[in-house]
Amino acid sequence: MDRSPINCAATIFDLGTNISGESSNQRSAKRWQKAFNVIYSCRVMQSLVNKILSHQKIEILPAMSRCPSYTSLYVHIQPQDDGDDSSDGYGSRKNNDGLFLHVDPRAVGKIVRDKDMESLHRLGGIQGITAVLETDAERGIHGNAEDLNRRQEVFGSNTYKKPPAKNFFYFILEAFKDQIILILLVCAALSLGFGIKEHGLKEGWYDGGSIIIAVFLVVSVTAISNFRQSKQFLKLSNNSNDIKVYVVRDNRRQQVSIFNVVVGDVVFLKIGDQIPADGLFLSGHSLQADESSMTGESDPVNTNADNNPFLISGAKVVDGYGTMLVTSVGMNTMWGEMMSSINDDSNEQTPLQARLNRLTSYIGKVGLGVAFLVLVVLLVRYFTGNTQDKNGNREFNGKKTKIEEVFNSVATMFAAAVTIVVVAIPEGLPLAVTLTLAYSMKRMMADQAMVRNLSACETMGSATTICTDKTGTLTLNKMTVKKFWIGEEEVSKDISLVAPEILQLFYEGVGLNTSGSVYQANSASFPEFSGSPTEKAILSWAVMELGMDMEELKRSYNILHVETFNSEKKRSGVSIRKQRNESTQVHWKGAAEMILTMCSNSYESDGTIKPINRQTRTKLEQIIEGMAAHSLRCIAFAHKQLTEEDGINDDNVGKVGKITEDGLTLLGLVGIKDPCRPGVRMAVEACEGAGVHIKMITGDNVFTATAIAIECGILRADQDLKEAVVEGRQFRNFSIQERTEMVDKISVMARSSPLDKLLMVQCLKEKGHVVAVTGDGTNDAPALKEANVGLSMGIQGTEVAKESSDIVILDDNFSSVVTVLKWGRCVYSNIQKFIQFQLTVNVAALVINFVAAVSAGKVPLTAVQLLWVNLIMDTLGALALATERPTKELMDKKPVGRTEPLITNIMWRNIAAQALYQIAVLLTLQFKGQSIFGVAERVRNTLIFNTFVLCQVFNEFNARKLEKRNVFNGIHKNRLFIGIVAMTIVLQVVMVELLKKFANTERLSWGQWGACIGIAAVSWPIGWVVKCIPVSEKPFLSLLKH
Repeated sequence: MDRSPINCAATIFDLGTNISGESSNQRSAKRWQKAFNVIYSCRVMQSLVNKILSHQKIEILPAMSRCPSYTSLYVHIQPQDDGDDSSDGYGSRKNNDGLFLHVDPRAVGKIVRDKDMESLHRLGGIQGITAVLETDAERGIHGNAEDLNRRQEVFGSNTYKKPPAKNFFYFILEAFKDQIILILLVCAALSLGFGIKEHGLKEGWYDGGSIIIAVFLVVSVTAISNFRQSKQFLKLSNNSNDIKVYVVRDNRRQQVSIFNVVVGDVVFLKIGDQIPADGLFLSGHSLQADESSMTGESDPVNTNADNNPFLISGAKVVDGYGTMLVTSVGMNTMWGEMMSSINDDSNEQTPLQARLNRLTSYIGKVGLGVAFLVLVVLLVRYFTGNTQDKNGNREFNGKKTKIEEVFNSVATMFAAAVTIVVVAIPEGLPLAVTLTLAYSMKRMMADQAMVRNLSACETMGSATTICTDKTGTLTLNKMTVKKFWIGEEEVSKDISLVAPEILQLFYEGVGLNTSGSVYQANSASFPEFSGSPTEKAILSWAVMELGMDMEELKRSYNILHVETFNSEKKRSGVSIRKQRNESTQVHWKGAAEMILTMCSNSYESDGTIKPINRQTRTKLEQIIEGMAAHSLRCIAFAHKQLTEEDGINDDNVGKVGKITEDGLTLLGLVGIKDPCRPGVRMAVEACEGAGVHIKMITGDNVFTATAIAIECGILRADQDLKEAVVEGRQFRNFSIQERTEMVDKISVMARSSPLDKLLMVQCLKEKGHVVAVTGDGTNDAPALKEANVGLSMGIQGTEVAKESSDIVILDDNFSSVVTVLKWGRCVYSNIQKFIQFQLTVNVAALVINFVAAVSAGKVPLTAVQLLWVNLIMDTLGALALATERPTKELMDKKPVGRTEPLITNIMWRNIAAQALYQIAVLLTLQFKGQSIFGVAERVRNTLIFNTFVLCQVFNEFNARKLEKRNVFNGIHKNRLFIGIVAMTIVLQVVMVELLKKFANTERLSWGQWGACIGIAAVSWPIGWVVKCIPVSEKPFLSLLKH
C-alpha cells in the first residue's frame, strides 16, 4: 500500500481525482465519491449507535472501537492526456464544484491550535495539508477572484466579530446620568405639575416645559457630539488594525491587507511581523516567535518543520525569517476568538483631561457654594414676605398661601439655584478636550500621522527633544548602488573587466545571502524586487548590472546555515553547498568596517587573492571613509571556502548554526546612496526655532552620519564635531556623570544599537526633557515605550514597533513628525482658549445672579436662559474654539512644560478684563435699566439676557488669540467658527423674538437690539487695549498649577 504523505492525506480528505472531459473518468470519479460516502456513512452510524447505547451503559461492537479512526485506501490516479486541462499545476486537483469537499476547517485549525504533531503526521504532514488546501509551497494559491471567493466561502475571512458599537441611545442615557441634569428634570417636573394645576394645561406648562425642552436640547447636542467622536475613534482603530503582509500568489510576491489573507496563502515572515493567521512553517531560517500575547509564555518559541511547525495568529516574529502556510483565519483562530471579546472603547483619561477634571471640580465647588447662598437668600426673602408676584402682591402670606403655591415657588427657586450650578460647572472643558483631540486626530490622519494613544497628542506639544532615525525618516529610503570597488580598484560600468569567478561569488553573496526576492514573469518582462530598501538596491544592482539569475542560483545551491541580519551585529551570513558538490562556502554581508575586521585577504578584479596587510587595510578604510563622506552607505561582501574539517554535513541543511567569522576574503565594497528628503532641512530648522532639539541616532558609521546630519541641518559645517558626534559604543562606555553632562551636547550618535537609543532616552528624561523617539525595528520597542512619545514608521516599521508606539508616521517622513509637534501644541493652545472663554462666562454669570438675588430677591436670568448660555459655552463654544488649526506662531514659542499651570497670567488678565466689563454693564442694566431705557421689568430682563449672550459671542473672537491683538487673523480659514457664531446669533434672535413664552422674554425694538450689540461690541477694543498690558511670568495661582 502506498502510504506516501500526499496519498495518505488524499484518503482522509477525499482527494480522489475529479477529472473532466472523458466520460470514463467522470464515471470513475463518481464511483470513488460513492465509495467515500459509504465509508463516511458507516462511521457516522457507528458514532450515533455508540452515543445512544452509552446512555444505556451497553457495550457493543468492541472490535469496532479498536479500529483506526480513519480508513486508508489505495488510489491509483490515471495519467492525464495532454489535452486534459484539469491539472492546475499546483500538485492537486481542481474542484469542479468550486468547493473544498470534506475539509473540516475546525479540524485543521484544531491541529495547529493544539500543536498536535501526531495528528499532523497522520494527515501526511505539512505536504499533506498543503495538498489538501490546494496550494503550492513555492507558487502559493492561484489568487484570482474566483479562488479567493471560494476559499472565503469555505474557510471564512480573516476578520473577527466585534462587540456591537455603542449606538446613539447609549450616549443619550449617559448624558442623562449627569446628576445636575437629573436634578433639573425633577425641578422641571415639579414646576410643570404645579403650573398646570394652577394655570391649566394651556398656560401652565411653559415654565416646567421650557426647562425640560432646554435640558433635552443640551443632552441631545452632547450625545450627538460624543456619538460622532465614538464613530471616529472606531474608524481610526480599524485603520490601525489594517496590517499589510506579503504573500505569494500565482508565483508572484505581493502585498495584501491582513483582512484579505485566506486559507492556503503562503505568507512571508520577517523580524517584527505579526503572524496574520494560524498556520504551519514551510521554510525559513532561525525563525522565533513571541507567543506571550496568546500563551503568556515570555520565552521565544523556536519554529521549524521538524519539531514545531505551528504558528499562532497574533504572535510576533522576534528573529529569523520564513514562509508559512495559512490553515485557519478569522474566528477559527485563537486570536480571532480573543479579539471578538475585546471592546476597543477606552475610557482612559488623558493627562490633560485629568487636569481639567480637577479644575472643573474646583470651579464647581465654588459655583455650588454661590448657588447655595442664592437659594438661602431667595428662601429667606420669600418666607419673610419680601417678594412680590406679577401683580405687586406679596407672594407668601403665611397660612393664607396655598401649599401648592409654596411648593411651586420653592421649586422655581430651587431650579434657579440648580441652574446656576449648571452654568458654574464648566462641563464643557472635558468635552472641549475630546472635541479638540478627535478633530486633531482626524486632521493628523490627513497629514500622515495616525494616533494610537490620545495622550500623545498633548504630550507632543511639550516635547523638548526628538531622537530620530536617519534611514527613511530624514532620507527618502530609495536606495541605489552608486559605487563598486573590488580591492583597491573602483569598478566602472564595464563589468567585463571583472573575472567570471569573482562575478559568480558576487551572485552567491547577493542572491543567497538575502531576505529579499526577485520576481520575473518571463524573460521579456521587467523584474520586480521585494525586501528592505537596502536589499532591493543590492538585488537590483546585481540583476540589472552584474547579470545575476536568481532562479538559477536557487536551483543550483542548498542553503546550510543562516545568520539573519539584526541591528546589533549589522551583518548577515550564510553557508551554502552547490548541488552534486561536496565543497561548502560561507558568504557574509554587512557594514563595511565590521566586515573588514573579519577579513585577512582581499580579491582583485582579475580573481587573484591578496593578503590584507596594514597598508592595504588603511587604504581600504580610506575608501570606506571616502564613500561615507559623500553620504553613501558602505556595504562589504566577504567569502570563505570551507574544508571538511569545519564539520558541516548534510544533516545540518536548513538548520541554524555558527558560521565562520574569521579568515574571510573580502569580495568587494558597494556604496549605496539614500538622498535626503526634500524639505527635511526646513523641518529641522523649524524645530530648532521652536526650542526642540533634534538628535539623529543611526546605525551608519560616523562619516556617513556626519555627512547626512550636515546635509539635513542637524549639524553645521563649521561646528566642532568632537562633542556633537559620538559612537554608540563610546556613549555606552561613558560613566553616568559623563553621560549626564554630554547628552545635551550630542546631536548625532553613529553606529548605535537599540540599547544605545534606550540609554539616550533614559538619560534625557532624567534631565527633565520630554522626549519623542522615532523607530522602525523590533529592537526599537524598548526605546519607543520608554519615550514620552513613541513615533513608529508606517512603511518600514515592524508591527512590534507600531504596537509599542503612540503615533504611527504613515509616510516615514520627518516633516510629518514636525506636523505632529504642531498639532500637539495646537491641542494645548485650543484648550487654553476655551478655558479663557468659559471662565469669563462663569465669573460674570455667578456674580450677576448672586448680587441680584441678594439685593432684589430675584435672578435676572431664568433657568431656561442659563441653560441656553450653557449650551453656547459648553458645546458650540467648544466646537468653535477647539477646531482651530495650527498656526506658524505656535512654532515661535518654547515648549510648554507639562507641569506649568493651565491658566497663565496672560489668561487671567484677559478673563479679569472681560468679566469685570460684563459684570459692570449687566449690573447697571439690572438696577438702572428700566429708567435708562424706559421699559418694564420683563423687557429689562430680556435686555440683560440678550446683552449677556452677545457679549459671549463677541468675546469668542477675543478668545481666538490669547496674546495677539489682531483676533481676526486667519478667521476665514476656520469656516466652522464662522458658522457656529452665525448659528448662535440666529438662534438668539429666535429665542428673543419668537420663543417668548419658552424663554420668558419680550420682543425688542431695533434700537434696543442696536444698544445690546453696541454694548457687547465694546469687548473688542477692551481686549485690544488689555493685551498691551505686560504681565509677570510667575504663575498667578499656584493652586491651579496641578
